[in-house]
Amino acid sequence: MNSVNVSDRESESFSLSNHSPVVFVVDQDRSVRESLEALIEFQGWHAETFSSAHDFLARPRDLVPSCLVLDLSLPDVSGLDVQKRVAADRVDMPVIFITGCGDVAMTVQAMKAGATEFLTKPFDSRVLLEAIKQAIDQSRAALEHEAALQELFTRYELLSTREREVMALVVTGLLNKQIGSELGISEITVKAHRGRVMRKMRASSLPDLVNLVTRLHHDPSNSNLVSPRVEPVSHVPIATTPKHNCASL
Repeated sequence: MNSVNVSDRESESFSLSNHSPVVFVVDQDRSVRESLEALIEFQGWHAETFSSAHDFLARPRDLVPSCLVLDLSLPDVSGLDVQKRVAADRVDMPVIFITGCGDVAMTVQAMKAGATEFLTKPFDSRVLLEAIKQAIDQSRAALEHEAALQELFTRYELLSTREREVMALVVTGLLNKQIGSELGISEITVKAHRGRVMRKMRASSLPDLVNLVTRLHHDPSNSNLVSPRVEPVSHVPIATTPKHNCASL
């Protein structure tokens, strides 16, 4: 087990549970940044404002519920390009677009890329606040899902190489005798490994273990998982976007 990785995951869970949601605002207009900061802070959220995309993207990621209120037209990078970066690097951070010159094509492009809202200035503050609330709820759910997967992978890291091999075959529905034949070990040894797998993975039953392993294999970051050697039995289940220059309203 890698103790550094486990420690990192523990600190991430602590960060998620002990910090207030953060609303990031990226807009070149200082008056817009200041008014949005005041509005956001009044609602009890923490606001961080940036005048440029580069300043925002240079800011380290925090594993706390968050969202991004993003101006479409920025002095350095198109808002649509920022959205692409966020979607790739900060999947738990929903994006809300604000703009003074939005058109139908840009709106469609932003929404297809995953934006939760697209507002044209001047906009109703109540609409923005509701969009922020929904975005934060979405971010919190994504982070909780990520934390659960990380905790599950921590359990997997406790397994020895042989236990991982046994588990990979157990979840295909093979009997202990069949697993022993596949791995070249005795049935009694398989039974002992199987018991340790169930304890370390905190699985209450075979279906529960199958569900846990399925969740692990559906996480693309877990590329070092041991895959089953046999087929499961039948009953076991950046292209740069052109910038749009327009005056902010």
